[in-house]
Amino acid sequence: MQKEIIEKLALENSNPCVTISLNTHRTKPDNKRDRILLKNLCKQAENRLVAEFGKKPIAPLLEKLDKISDEIDISLNLDSLHIFLSNKTKEIIKLSWPSKANTVHIADSFALRPLIYALNRTEEYLILLLSQSGVNLYKALNDTITDEVINDNFPFSQSIYFHTDPLKISDPKANDNMVREFLNKVDKAIVKVNNQTGLYCIVICTEDNFSRLIQVADNPELYFGFVNINYNNTAKHFISGQAWEFVKRLQRERTSEAIKELKHAVAKGHVYTDLQEIYRAAKEGRGDLLITHQDFYQAVRMKDEFSFELIQDFTLPDVIDDITSNIAWEIISKNGRALFTEDDDLKELGNIVLKVRY
Repeated sequence: MQKEIIEKLALENSNPCVTISLNTHRTKPDNKRDRILLKNLCKQAENRLVAEFGKKPIAPLLEKLDKISDEIDISLNLDSLHIFLSNKTKEIIKLSWPSKANTVHIADSFALRPLIYALNRTEEYLILLLSQSGVNLYKALNDTITDEVINDNFPFSQSIYFHTDPLKISDPKANDNMVREFLNKVDKAIVKVNNQTGLYCIVICTEDNFSRLIQVADNPELYFGFVNINYNNTAKHFISGQAWEFVKRLQRERTSEAIKELKHAVAKGHVYTDLQEIYRAAKEGRGDLLITHQDFYQAVRMKDEFSFELIQDFTLPDVIDDITSNIAWEIISKNGRALFTEDDDLKELGNIVLKVRY
């Protein structure tokens, strides 16, 4: 998920903006049900729109809504689908993350929460495969290898496990030195790719070889860590799955650290848990770190620029279906951090918590 897409949608400010989110399926026959569900959600959106705005003022929007389900190739579905429609905008986004619910949001801005959720969990990185047949380097996005790095260095065809000199095969120290020398060359090649891309690396190898690699590395911090290699299966889809599971563990650890950061800031008086105070601080650009529990949603009706009343029925006119989406974007657009988490440890502070800069 690119921040530029979220920014484009966040700048849309027309009444109405329709956001449709639904869980989808990657394979047959389940994905056939996706089109039926989408049509039902579109009909729900149409009924609400006509009841609130009438047909004529939103004719372009209703036309888009009528056609959208037939424009989507369900054979290419991922885990969720998100549609953003207004009189002048149409954006269709498929994500590798499930949606919390199948929903229709209608307000004067788009519901960006699913995209912000995906933004925080989208990870581009390198996968270094140290196998018996050589060394390969891949670019990965989440659970998918997107490209293989092929340059003056990669792939390495030389094996790191065997000496060409038979006299040195039985010499453990010579073997160790050879492996370290080879891994040092690999590391220098990784550094060049990192300088060009800014991407960090996960290594598929043995624990011994990862230890040696870190010892000879010019910048050990380039490596997130390693996953034990399965010599019986080094296919791309298998190693990308291994690497992605590792990345997801890292992301959970980062969120846990962020929650600890919030708790440490409480004593300094830098933490807000009241929704009105959080919204005002976000609008003022004081938000440093916002964490919202993924189960928390709140509909509101704005009273003025900085205050609102809480609403239970999000289908009522002039209601923002979920204010947490707006708050999260205010934080991100002003160079803060906004996370959504399933970690119940956050609830010791509240369902939505903001650490402010001052």
